[in-house]
Amino acid sequence: MNPPIKQQASMGILQMEEAEKKFQLTRYAPSSLLAPFVKHFWLVSWNLSEQSPFYQDVIPNPCVNLIIEQERSGIYGVASRKYTKELIGTGKVFGVKFKPGGFYPFMMKPLSSLTDQAIALKTIFPHDNNELFHALRSSERPEHLISLAQQLLAQQLPKVDENVHFINQIIDYITTHTTITKVEQLCDQFQLSSRKLQRLFSQYVGVSPKWVIQLYRLQNAAEALDRGLANDFAKLSLELGYYDQSHFINDFKSIIGKTPEEYVRASAHSYNVNR
Repeated sequence: MNPPIKQQASMGILQMEEAEKKFQLTRYAPSSLLAPFVKHFWLVSWNLSEQSPFYQDVIPNPCVNLIIEQERSGIYGVASRKYTKELIGTGKVFGVKFKPGGFYPFMMKPLSSLTDQAIALKTIFPHDNNELFHALRSSERPEHLISLAQQLLAQQLPKVDENVHFINQIIDYITTHTTITKVEQLCDQFQLSSRKLQRLFSQYVGVSPKWVIQLYRLQNAAEALDRGLANDFAKLSLELGYYDQSHFINDFKSIIGKTPEEYVRASAHSYNVNR
């Protein structure tokens, strides 16, 4: 049985404290065979019977997801902007989150072609016979869904690609070193030219390294605002490497969908409504 992964971070789910009152999210570690490619499996379930629909904002991450819903399924490339998921009644969604770059060995085409796009499972996994789809609809246990997903991926498991490991080293460095605000800093750290780094990310990730840096800095900002740890936007923008507060506000809105002030106001409203 694949063990559940302890929830350590929101990983893009905004206002997580309120979200946890509306749905349950569990993540499961992949098998050792799939670990070079897969970050984790995940299952979201909710029961909002006789309640109003719930709209959950999710900010993007540099990962491809294989998603099975009760009405559809598909492979979803990196989303370049925040998206909102509507939860109504009762339901479940099962997914496979690939590591940054981890889907490229399956697709063998630049992942920039998949950014903000979705394709059918059979496009990449021709052996798919809808077992996962039917298992989700019949409310099979998580271990059965995971077993089916692992079988599907293992049927055409590619060779381990060292570039995937290298890309994850770079992204881990971005996430753990909050002082990284420029692509040039990554080039110096990993001894790569800017052109080679850009090419690597376009092919394996689907977005630019600059976008990934911006994403994690702004995700950090949103989480700080969620916890009430930042109320001076000028100071926060400087800490994130912005010398122009208006630039920070514009970037925040482009990823999060609201200005920092609007985001704080919306968080406060959500808190008061759900108390």
